[in-house]
Amino acid sequence: QWQLVESGGGLVQPGGSLRLSCAASQFNLDNYAIGWFRQAPGKEREGVSCISRIESNTNYADSVKGRFTVSRDNAENTVYLQMNSLKPDDTATYYCAADFTFKQCVLHQYEYDIWGKGTQVTVSS
Repeated sequence: QWQLVESGGGLVQPGGSLRLSCAASQFNLDNYAIGWFRQAPGKEREGVSCISRIESNTNYADSVKGRFTVSRDNAENTVYLQMNSLKPDDTATYYCAADFTFKQCVLHQYEYDIWGKGTQVTVSS
């Protein structure tokens, strides 16, 4: 069964950092665009960042530009989301997802076919 597994979430103070990981079992992430999404209680799921299959082009939501960085390590079959200068508004469950496409990645959740179960990020003092 093809799965994505997120890790690295936790409780952090405002201004702190976390690095989330998205790992795959039984398939190669370098064949997919990978997106990061988040959902806070009572809110809709929103796109945060993504990294394309080709040339590792990236895309970010305006709310995280300059603070979050997405990257991939094909040797480790893992995609990372480095989150700096975290704010309470970043509190959410974070999901990674895979889209089998050669096109530039997008932050629309309906483009993605394979999803992880999420990791909780809480930003609080």
